[in-house]
Amino acid sequence: MKSQHGVGANRGVRAVRANRQVRAVSANRQVRAVSAKGQIRAANRERILGAAEKVFARAGFNGATMAAIADAAGLPKANLHYYFGSKPELYREVLAGTLHDWLAPMDGLESAADPRRALDTYIRAKMAMSAARPDASRVFANELLHGAPVLGDLMRSELRAMVRRKSAVIDGWIARGRMAPVDATHLFFTIWAATQTYADFDVQVRAVLGRARLTARDHQRATDHVVSLILRGCGLKGD
Repeated sequence: MKSQHGVGANRGVRAVRANRQVRAVSANRQVRAVSAKGQIRAANRERILGAAEKVFARAGFNGATMAAIADAAGLPKANLHYYFGSKPELYREVLAGTLHDWLAPMDGLESAADPRRALDTYIRAKMAMSAARPDASRVFANELLHGAPVLGDLMRSELRAMVRRKSAVIDGWIARGRMAPVDATHLFFTIWAATQTYADFDVQVRAVLGRARLTARDHQRATDHVVSLILRGCGLKGD
C-alpha cells in the first residue's frame, strides 16, 4: 500500500496540474476576448472611415456632420467620438490614410526592378484605387483645392521625400539607358492626374461616354489606355 505521504503528494501534483490547466484555459479565453475586441475595434474604425469618405466627399468638411457620418456607418454617434475625438480628427485620419494608401504602391519602384513592369504595376494600382475608392480621391482633391490646410505638412514631408526617392530611381533607369529621358518628378504628376481624373471627374467621363455609371469594362479600357500612353512616353514597350 502506498503511504499517506505518497498519496498526499500525488494529490498535490494533480492539484497543481489542475490549477495550471484552469489558468491556461482562463488565459486562452482572455486572449480570445482581447483578440475579438481588437477585431471589432478595427472593423468599426474601418466602417467609420469608409462612411466618412462618402460624407466628406459629398458635403465637404464644413457640410459634413458627425451625425451624418454615424448614420452612414450605421453606428451610434457616440461610437464615432469613442474612436475619433472630433470631426477634424476624423477628417485628418481619412486624408492621411488616403495619402498612405496611395504612396504604398510606389514601393515597387526600385532600382533593381524592370522599369516597364514596375511602372505598369504602379499605374494599374493607382487606377484600381480610383475605381475602388473614388470618394477618397475626391476628399483629397477638395483638400488640395482649399490649399491643403490639413495635409500641407504631410505633403511637404512624407510625400516630398517619397517622390524624391522614387525620382532618383527613375533617373537611375534613364542614366543606364533602361528608359527614355523624362522629367521624373513631373512623370509622377502626370500619372496622378491621368489616374485620379477617373475618380475626381467621374461625372465628366460618364457624360462623354454616355454612362449612368462606369462599368468594369470602362475602367479596364481606361487603365489599358493610360498605361500604354505613359509607357510609350517613357520609351517602354508593352508585353
